[in-house]
Amino acid sequence: MTTPKIRISRTGALTMALGAAGALSLMALCPAGKTEPQKAHAPNELLTGQAALNSDWADDQPGLRRHFTVADLPAAYATQSVDNGAHMVPKPDGALPKAPAGFAVEAFATGLNNPRKIITAPNGDLFIAESGPNRIHVLRDTDGDGKPDSNEVFVDGLKQPFGLAFYPAGPNPKYLYVANTDSVVRFPYHKGDLKATGPGETIIDDISGGGRLRGGGHWTRDIVFSKDGKHLFVSVGSRSNVEENDGLIEVEKRRARIFEYDVDGKNEQVYASGIRNPVGIAINPITAELWMSVNERDGLGDNLVPDYVGHVEPGGFYGWPWYYMGNNPDGRAKGDHPADLGAKTLIPDVLVQPHSASLCVTFYEGKQFPKEYVNDAFAAEHGSWNRARRTGYKVIRVATKKGKATGEYQDFLTGFVTTEGDVWGRPVGVTVGKNGDLFVTDDGSNTVWRVSYKK
Repeated sequence: MTTPKIRISRTGALTMALGAAGALSLMALCPAGKTEPQKAHAPNELLTGQAALNSDWADDQPGLRRHFTVADLPAAYATQSVDNGAHMVPKPDGALPKAPAGFAVEAFATGLNNPRKIITAPNGDLFIAESGPNRIHVLRDTDGDGKPDSNEVFVDGLKQPFGLAFYPAGPNPKYLYVANTDSVVRFPYHKGDLKATGPGETIIDDISGGGRLRGGGHWTRDIVFSKDGKHLFVSVGSRSNVEENDGLIEVEKRRARIFEYDVDGKNEQVYASGIRNPVGIAINPITAELWMSVNERDGLGDNLVPDYVGHVEPGGFYGWPWYYMGNNPDGRAKGDHPADLGAKTLIPDVLVQPHSASLCVTFYEGKQFPKEYVNDAFAAEHGSWNRARRTGYKVIRVATKKGKATGEYQDFLTGFVTTEGDVWGRPVGVTVGKNGDLFVTDDGSNTVWRVSYKK
């Protein structure tokens, strides 16, 4: 019997290819060179300009650095837009993600169901949004052996939950906030709770839900509180890709922006706009700035438009749908807009290879990793579908200096792609454990990975 391969877009939509004919039809979508061997790079080598922009999964290795700028980008349609989604296969026996020298990687938990956002409770419990089955899971390692001793469902019956946050900060939060696709709810929480002790309270009920993209559109909503605990941020992606829009302005109402609220969901403000899909948001521990991890648009060719990670400028406009990366117009976008909007379009801090599908982001505030990692960011790259030479499928480290992005990023956790080019793992969420481990959710193999420093 032919083993089925699962094809998943960067949005998370699944289709099956059963039998030889189906497998061949999917293989036809892959470019020549899929099976080229892994390319060797010097430890901590820096790729810049076109080398950084054009590289793919075969270049990836822990420690490899990349840096490119807007000046390195091609014109729109320099290459055709391709449908080259990941060919998912079961995790090969013995396969593990790869981390830099001195780090160890092991499976912390397996057998989850669509694990997405992950956060750490003050007591060290791991809370995981399982978006497919609409529930929040809790994992607890009571004896410190690196495996969960408790595995409980904190709450279910949600609606595509993704974002999670405890409030207030500190050792004794009173609530767990959960971002559904169309609302934000909060549940009573006391340190150590494995089950919700009361019903959820809906504090925001008018988030625009759904979408018109493959896989249901940009349905994820992330949440985070400001460092002073006075504000709640909620990220909402666009409803569509540009060329799919008739009546663009109406379709994109209350989309592609980050909202700011009081902690009880009142006094809504638009914090920043023109952000195609800000999947992940986090607070920089040094500057207290809001940061975001963003999926940019598809359909303009292999190397447009870069995804990005970096700080969010209050009141800033990032281009969607009319412009990208500064005053670069997207000719597909229709509809009236201010004449000076292109000049106002901001260029993000760190450009990531186009179509990488940058998802969740967190800052390393632990004490276990080497000191050069402290206060740097980690972002999960779910992997491309709209690029002939696939990229993503890894966790990157975003370098900072005194809290400011340097523009460079580094491969940290790789190895989710086989030498044949099939994909068995897709990182989504990242969180720092109480003892300084880095935990990564992977909705390709339905695993939570634990990365620890052993040297």
